[in-house]
Amino acid sequence: RAALREYSRQGRASLLAALLFCLLFQPVWAFQAQAALFGDFTVADEAKLGKEFDIMVRSRLPLVQDPEIIGYFENMVQRLSTQMPPQPFQFQVSVIRHNAVNAFAVPGGYIFINTGLMTAMEDESAVAGVLAHEMAHVTQRHIASRIERAQAISLLSMVGALAGAFLGGDAGSAAMFGSAAAAQAAMLNYSRSDESEADQVGMSYLLASGYRPQGMVEAFQVLSRPQWITGSDFPSYLSTHPAITDRIADMSARIRKLSPQPANKVNEKDHAEFLRIQALVRGRYANYETALQHFNEKIATVKNKGELAINYMGRGIRHNRRNQVKDATAAFKKAVELSPNDPIIMREAGRFHYLKGSRDEAMKLLSSAIRLNSHDYLALFYYARLLDDSGQTAQAVASYPTLLRYIPESAEVPLHYSQALGRSGQMFYATLHMAYRALYDQNPTPLGQFPHL
Repeated sequence: RAALREYSRQGRASLLAALLFCLLFQPVWAFQAQAALFGDFTVADEAKLGKEFDIMVRSRLPLVQDPEIIGYFENMVQRLSTQMPPQPFQFQVSVIRHNAVNAFAVPGGYIFINTGLMTAMEDESAVAGVLAHEMAHVTQRHIASRIERAQAISLLSMVGALAGAFLGGDAGSAAMFGSAAAAQAAMLNYSRSDESEADQVGMSYLLASGYRPQGMVEAFQVLSRPQWITGSDFPSYLSTHPAITDRIADMSARIRKLSPQPANKVNEKDHAEFLRIQALVRGRYANYETALQHFNEKIATVKNKGELAINYMGRGIRHNRRNQVKDATAAFKKAVELSPNDPIIMREAGRFHYLKGSRDEAMKLLSSAIRLNSHDYLALFYYARLLDDSGQTAQAVASYPTLLRYIPESAEVPLHYSQALGRSGQMFYATLHMAYRALYDQNPTPLGQFPHL
């Protein structure tokens, strides 16, 4: 009977894996066969288009997998969305590893944020201002309205058109190649009235959420600088934004008319968190030379211990990317000394020591990171690997199911889980999770690796 129950359980697990494979790999062209033509573009159509665009981005572009970075933006979006009228869908956030200063939202509430946006801005309110503007395009159904007025096109063509309009550079061109989308991309560019409405509605969201409305003005001032509006990587939808200087003037005038006048003082708590996440993003994903120069300049001028510590952390990350172990070790040591209760610093230092083979130091630092923030799932991931490497395989096996829930699309989690299961003798489940690993192995951003910049 026990053997029969085990066989039945294994059979159900195999069936689940097969169904999961079918769901995950349903291709976009499957929808083309439906000849999906839109007259009235309904909310259900918006959700379908957004989902297919999300699938395309996830299959073609490198995404950030760090839950701390993703969670930071999710909290910002949640804070903004609570001030909006009831929406038919929840906003979903993805972070693209790209240095272009860009963020955009597509029908269905899918929001995409480039890492370059975070490193270009100087305050959380500026980032929130860009997101509020893009979210307003969705709540006001600007793209949906344009699709309704367009000639009937297939869902596949619309996905390609969105890519051409929003992604820019090689990614957008590649997505449109061979489809009818190129002719439709220009149709999706926002009009002057769309932009004006998104400015006005987005600023209302920003103000109601407790952010400085001046942040939106500051963000558009950054976007108007020449270095951000040149080059093939700059998305066409931003380069064609109408009269950005006029819009900056209009937004500034609106703020001056507000009564009572909103405070323009930066919230210290928000700013401290912004600087921590910005240092992490800059350390991992920004250009090596410019990021290192930034950290060095901050270390030479900053007086606040907490801010000084995160810049040492960023410098350690940068040195580690060039395999400059001695310099990275010194930088992480200084960061830990200055701010021993910062969970991100403890995690990054622990991850560094784990990967260089200093297990005792890694165990101490990662344990501190988890104690300070039990929801830091990247710290838990490296801690589980450390347990397994140290012969504590049963404890490691117990940790991985939590990681699978919170880092669901990484190929590395099921890879190391399957290895731990194999060492513990659970061969069926080890094979099953190795299959999951194969499913997610298309993600171009492994958890434990940095891009080569």
